[in-house]
Amino acid sequence: MSDAESTDNAESAPVELPEGRLVGRVAFTDAVRQAIGAAASRGWPMLWLVDDDFADWPLGERAVIAGLNAWAQRGRRLRLLARDFSAVRSLHPRFATWCTTWSHLVEAHAVPQASPHELPGVIWTASWTLERLDPVRSSLVASHAPERRVALHERLDEWWMKGRPAFAPTTLGL
Repeated sequence: MSDAESTDNAESAPVELPEGRLVGRVAFTDAVRQAIGAAASRGWPMLWLVDDDFADWPLGERAVIAGLNAWAQRGRRLRLLARDFSAVRSLHPRFATWCTTWSHLVEAHAVPQASPHELPGVIWTASWTLERLDPVRSSLVASHAPERRVALHERLDEWWMKGRPAFAPTTLGL
């Protein structure tokens, strides 16, 4: 097989998602990149991104935005849930712009009454989840297990109900 053929096969292969326990900041950011990269090819209709403030997520990276652009289309939904969104605009301006452009797909709730690190750091999809169990040490679990997905979704729904709309795509001024 030629180098060109092996490159073509690698590009057409679906993005592999991690499974099991992972540890470390690099493992976390790589898993986020992989999940966003896989979103379009796997046709996930709904994504949940959940964190205290998303300060240490790679949301502003060009590759992540490219993955979100590939994923975004009619019928898709992105739910953002955070204790505080102030870091998103200052640390991830590309992502904030993306949210403005695709505001018809994005819903965001803030839960300011949550204690720091009380909200789980999560990517939730209908077929795979990533949950950061310890944000200080970046220990996380990635899983395709339906039981874990259902239980995590129930917890996220509870937090969503406690929250209020936030992270408006535009600021209206008079």
